[in-house]
Amino acid sequence: MTISGLGEVGERIRRYTVLVQPGGQGSGSGVVWDTNGLIVTNAHVARGAKALVTLWDGREFEGGVEARDPRRDLALLRIAASGLTAAVAADSSRVRPGEVAIAVGNPLGFLGAMTMGVVHAVGPVRGLGERQFVQADVKLAPGNSGGPLADVQGRVIAINTMVAGRVALAIPSNDVSRFLLGDAGGQWLGVTVRPVRLPRSHDFAFGLVALEVQPGSPAAMASLLPGDILLGTEETAFSSTYDLADALRGREARLLRLKFLRGDYSKVRRVSVSLRGSEKGSIAA
Repeated sequence: MTISGLGEVGERIRRYTVLVQPGGQGSGSGVVWDTNGLIVTNAHVARGAKALVTLWDGREFEGGVEARDPRRDLALLRIAASGLTAAVAADSSRVRPGEVAIAVGNPLGFLGAMTMGVVHAVGPVRGLGERQFVQADVKLAPGNSGGPLADVQGRVIAINTMVAGRVALAIPSNDVSRFLLGDAGGQWLGVTVRPVRLPRSHDFAFGLVALEVQPGSPAAMASLLPGDILLGTEETAFSSTYDLADALRGREARLLRLKFLRGDYSKVRRVSVSLRGSEKGSIAA
């Protein structure tokens, strides 16, 4: 596949792609969304309140998480920098199967790695609900999450988020725009979770195991611990991570009553988590 000027396009994409290190193990990528230090990445990459952001030229900044939407798997970071090379977003509703897609990120510690493929489809993926994804056969690896999926002009068409089989899934740029306009509306719980299947002998088949609980967060104040398995609210059992995101939607201060398992996981426990009201820039986890 020969594309005129591909080297220049790749270099332009690399200059608006950043390394995001949330602390602890693992790292991901991000996209400089404006020249004054606004960074878009995945919510599962920017897990805490802060993250170290490294630009293409090696400069490092501490970024603060301004908003997070776990339903879309998007997060917004802000660094104290200006005059940055920023991405230009394309209209993802115009992306069509067969178009060339370029992914840049930091997989397995290789900074600014580029891979190229073809868009397979734009739409929902079986088993992942009604969410829309740009689906392409670019090769992603741990560290690519949060980085750009771009067209041959170097414009961002989506934000890479996961791999399903051999196909990369990315969040359409139009969803990113809606997120930046404030359509997140979620509270901060302060946990990093992973889906788990429970034994058939249990009353619940699905849960979200807490991998990390942020100090000082509503979850920590309610005495939730790493290893606890969140089962649902008093009204609804969780069947995906999106159900937790739904439970956190809304900006008003309120009590969220959760069911969870701890220890030998034989007894269903209950806890009331005090969610803090927020007038803007709320952070959901």
